[in-house]
Amino acid sequence: MRFLITKLNKEAIEQVIADNYRDNRLGPACVQQVLQKFDPGRIFYVLANTVRQKDYDGRISRDNKAWAQTIPVCEDKDGFGYDRNVSFVVDRSHTGLMDLFLTQARREYALAQEKPSVRESLNKSAGQQAAHSDKPKIKKNRHDNRAGFTVRG
Repeated sequence: MRFLITKLNKEAIEQVIADNYRDNRLGPACVQQVLQKFDPGRIFYVLANTVRQKDYDGRISRDNKAWAQTIPVCEDKDGFGYDRNVSFVVDRSHTGLMDLFLTQARREYALAQEKPSVRESLNKSAGQQAAHSDKPKIKKNRHDNRAGFTVRG
């Protein structure tokens, strides 16, 4: 099952790069198409595996090579010593485009992690409102210039 899912991720990356490469540019929406459809962990596993398998290739940035070393990629050899991870290498796309895709994916994923979700924002603002409601309210008497304190709960 893991093999099939990882193979689908590889093929999705290759297809989205092919579909979004026009006029010597990789479309900005291509990364979102893959990240919304598949688990980011699997996508980054495939990309890290690809970079590791192509470590010799000068078209892959040093930053992406260093990043790939931080992602655990399991060694997966069959009975004859053949590395099964080569099945998950993004190889139908130009290596430079794969590198560009990886750079964009890393950037967009990092930005998404920094943004609080709508639910977190609502919970945070509800918590702040509750904290403010616990403070004593100052109530002014209409007939008196002196301030009186009342606690509202």
